[in-house]
Amino acid sequence: MQITERNFIGLGVAGNFAGHLEQAGEAADFVAVQVTDKIAPKALFPFYVPSHPGQLGVFPLSGDAIFLPEAAVSGDEKVQIEPEVALWCELVYAGDQVVAIHPRAFGAYNDCSIRRPNAKKISEKKNWGPESKGLAENLLSLSHFAEGCELDDYRIACYLERGGELHPYGVDSAAVDYSYFHGQLLDWAIDKFNHQQDEGPAEHIQGLLAQAGRPSHALISIGATRYTPFGETHFLQPGDTACVLVYPASRYDEQDIREAIRARCFGPDVSVLLQAVKTR
Repeated sequence: MQITERNFIGLGVAGNFAGHLEQAGEAADFVAVQVTDKIAPKALFPFYVPSHPGQLGVFPLSGDAIFLPEAAVSGDEKVQIEPEVALWCELVYAGDQVVAIHPRAFGAYNDCSIRRPNAKKISEKKNWGPESKGLAENLLSLSHFAEGCELDDYRIACYLERGGELHPYGVDSAAVDYSYFHGQLLDWAIDKFNHQQDEGPAEHIQGLLAQAGRPSHALISIGATRYTPFGETHFLQPGDTACVLVYPASRYDEQDIREAIRARCFGPDVSVLLQAVKTR
């Protein structure tokens, strides 16, 4: 399936893969965030809010390109791929409360991020304009989101293609290795939808939902995997291709995926996101 409508809210889960925040230099942002479970994600953050008067109201998704912010071209700002699974979800409300989240599809997502150590909010690193984030055009259907669902067989791969060479950028990881997954993740997200406040790096999600007219759908990216040593130390440049793929481990291995990227030939059971890195 493809997302053709724009009347949805775009949200990301921060800190849902052990070690990623530390590698991204963001762990200190969450020191004051109170969590009852030490492996719990830290916050939900917005990357797209329809009708928002500021930057979050700009539609940022692209299936084939990433346009770098101007400061990244000069080297003043550094931009990294963030390889993730995204869930296309239906939201159910009771009054102003979200009471259920029903994931209907999943796919490869690039939560492409600027490394801004002094940013006050997570969202300040996320949406800098059109074509600043990535979503695969081929989302895969999800019959349910509990143990045994289709996504349980899938892995997340990430590569950077530069100068004709393919570099492993993210650690190839199983989707089931997310810290929070299935019903535990949905319950956590419902709580954040209804109770997260505008504190520290987090924002008041319920207020953003109201501003967007309580959309019936949400695109929720559920967390970035860890970087390889190459990914941790190399940042996007014009001419690169950012590659994020979500693939079934029962049918392909890492070598298969690398060969598929080089050949630009993919099976229908693989969600593929290849983005040419450009400047305006």
